[in-house]
Amino acid sequence: MRRVRYHRYGGPEVLTVEEAEVPEPGPGQVLIRTEAVGANFVDTRFRRGPASGPLFRRELPAVLTGDVVGEVAAVGPDTPDGLTGRRVAALAEDAFAEYVLADAAWLAPVPDGLEIGAASMLPMGAPVALGALRLGRIAAGETVLVHAAAGGIGHLAVQLAKLQGAGTVIATAGSAAKLDFVRELGADAAVDYAAPDWPERVRAAAPGGVDLVLDSVGGEVLERSLDLLAPLGRAVVYGAATGELTAVPVAKLFGLRQVAGYSLLAWRTARPDLAREDVERATAHFTAGRLRTAVHARVPLAEAVEAHRILDARTNLGRVLLLP
Repeated sequence: MRRVRYHRYGGPEVLTVEEAEVPEPGPGQVLIRTEAVGANFVDTRFRRGPASGPLFRRELPAVLTGDVVGEVAAVGPDTPDGLTGRRVAALAEDAFAEYVLADAAWLAPVPDGLEIGAASMLPMGAPVALGALRLGRIAAGETVLVHAAAGGIGHLAVQLAKLQGAGTVIATAGSAAKLDFVRELGADAAVDYAAPDWPERVRAAAPGGVDLVLDSVGGEVLERSLDLLAPLGRAVVYGAATGELTAVPVAKLFGLRQVAGYSLLAWRTARPDLAREDVERATAHFTAGRLRTAVHARVPLAEAVEAHRILDARTNLGRVLLLP
């Protein structure tokens, strides 16, 4: 089978297509015959190595994560019955390959007829958006600020916030095309966070302050967002794309503001019941047509370099898929 690895840090050109044996599933694992892989932006940071900062460390030779959609081709010991032949989606550690191993306990069943982009969002993208909104205790009528709203998770968070009754959703993005994109998804206001005065533009859209911030950018964006929170406002951080590990100034929290961190893996460990419920809710939203995924590009697995070039350029509107 073909797989993609990198043996040195650097730009997209370090990604290498290799021939390898099809892996054997171990206890609690399944082998998925890949139909598509959703590429994750975080891997572009790992690929750059130490230049990305201390948050992104991966030993060489390195693998690439992804959201794999495909059919279960084989199962290992201690797995549930009836999985072979089922169409599933899974978050996998070594995902850029024609055959991928995944944890049987966290497979997301893919309903018949569900298109590939939506299916790729079931194991990670949509559950992260739902989990962050849950952790942020979103309430009907509240104002929600979603950063990086044109990205894979952000464009789902905009839609899900509206579905959960947000009164106003303010979306930030980094280009005119992305701002138009998030408006089409239902954002009530769109702000370019590359503009120096972006906080003032958010305040203009939410004079009473923001009730909930969803942030995957980190650094200065997070710190300036804290000033935008209304009393009893919450910020949920689920990523740090900048690589900046900014300390949260405690003094900014005395105005009855709160900050929480969200990790899908931590959520699965702490509240597996709610983590599974999030997958089920996401599946229901997609199948009912209430939630949609934008697929920016479909790239052959052999051209993984191009997929990472798109992600590096930050021009994608939604998901980048790799197809074997």
